[in-house]
Amino acid sequence: MAASWIGYVLDGFDFVLITLVLTEISDEFGLSTVQAASLVSAAFITRWIGGALLGAMGDRYGRRIAMVTSIVLFSVGTFASGLAWNYLSLFAARLLIGAGMAGEYSASATYVLESWPKRLRNRASGFLISGFAFGSVLAAEVYKWVVPALGWRWMFFIGILPIAAALWLRRVLPEAEDWAEQVGADASGEQRERPNPFRPLFDQRRKATVNTVLAAAASVALFLIFTPYGEGAVLPLALLTAGCLIAFAAQLGGRKAWVLYVALMVTVFCAFLYSWPIQALLPTYLKTELGYSPDQVTDVMYYAGFGTMFGCCLAGFVGDWLGTRKAYAFTLLASLAFIFPVFAMKDSMFGLGVLLFAMLALGQGISGILPKYIAGHFPVAKRAASLGFVYNVGALGGAVAPVLGAHLAGGMSLGRSLAVLAFSLTLVVILLVGFDVPRRLNRLIDPDTPDDQLIEESAPRAAAVSGRQYAATHGEA
Repeated sequence: MAASWIGYVLDGFDFVLITLVLTEISDEFGLSTVQAASLVSAAFITRWIGGALLGAMGDRYGRRIAMVTSIVLFSVGTFASGLAWNYLSLFAARLLIGAGMAGEYSASATYVLESWPKRLRNRASGFLISGFAFGSVLAAEVYKWVVPALGWRWMFFIGILPIAAALWLRRVLPEAEDWAEQVGADASGEQRERPNPFRPLFDQRRKATVNTVLAAAASVALFLIFTPYGEGAVLPLALLTAGCLIAFAAQLGGRKAWVLYVALMVTVFCAFLYSWPIQALLPTYLKTELGYSPDQVTDVMYYAGFGTMFGCCLAGFVGDWLGTRKAYAFTLLASLAFIFPVFAMKDSMFGLGVLLFAMLALGQGISGILPKYIAGHFPVAKRAASLGFVYNVGALGGAVAPVLGAHLAGGMSLGRSLAVLAFSLTLVVILLVGFDVPRRLNRLIDPDTPDDQLIEESAPRAAAVSGRQYAATHGEA
């Protein structure tokens, strides 16, 4: 847990940097609000493919090596951001950060969830994700000291430091227990057959060619959508992207689980739409509409970061007490009471901080058990790749969110647009998770869709275990 948590701290630190220095970058490069917001979105464009590839690496070669590789990727991307000379070069560096960040999410989440006792796995999920919030607080503190003295680029140069942590993690970590038991070497030391989650995509030459074209088309379309080059063609490009990604989901899920994959992607997409406008544009809102200084922004970001961090840990306890779905739905429902008061608070920084702490503890803190919620739908052999793909395709909502918030701010204040987005999309997620919509939909085509596979063994595996126990008891081979 400690090693994975450190990875998430570094992940949060590197990713949040861009939101803190967005106004400084805009001033230097002469960017519009929408262009600046697209720099936040850039990291989400490569997440779907980074999460899938690094997740597949985790399923095939182990959770540990995938986690270390992802840390190296986003560290190099962050350092490269500090060297950027214009909008496009910074956008390209953000693409690398997104791929590494996606792999970190799937690899670290599966690593921890498969190592902790089943009855405590919501807690494990919540504790782990709290590291991202702590990283954002740490970034806010570094921003206060570094940017006024040295400029925004040095914030990114510091981002190379996590590579040292990655080398240490690679050296000292054991492998995740569930993966080692079911995929690693058996009791005699003989290596079991390695899973290949992408086999359905490339098991035939024609299919491999088609899927390579689909991956390229989705990547190019996403780039055009979130840069000025796609202006005027966003809707057809978005439909093309959705079609490509749904085609991948249908193949990875197969005849019995493709609906589950798609429904989970939609759920995560909506979760990002309600949470990421605030995460990405809160510093901009504080500096532009409330006129806060860098020190004041840092102070408010403390409330936000520690609120999310506290909420992640609280979500873990509530999840183990009520169950994952009930905890998710009830906590989000409570968060609705704080959304509009946060953006109505203008005159008291302390009052704003307290309201923000409560809103994020409930609304964003509950995302601490999102890895547990998603991973519980998949078996060990393809858990990291499925989590990486489903979560990070859904995370495109985070790419849409800041741009959507910036566009809405053209017709109303930025604060009001953030409140409207957060409130409406939170309601959607409450319905999707609370009523177990993904699993219920999938049971229409596969009535045997299992319940939480992180807590209860699936029927086939349980039967196989029982058979081995029976054979052992009766002295049979």
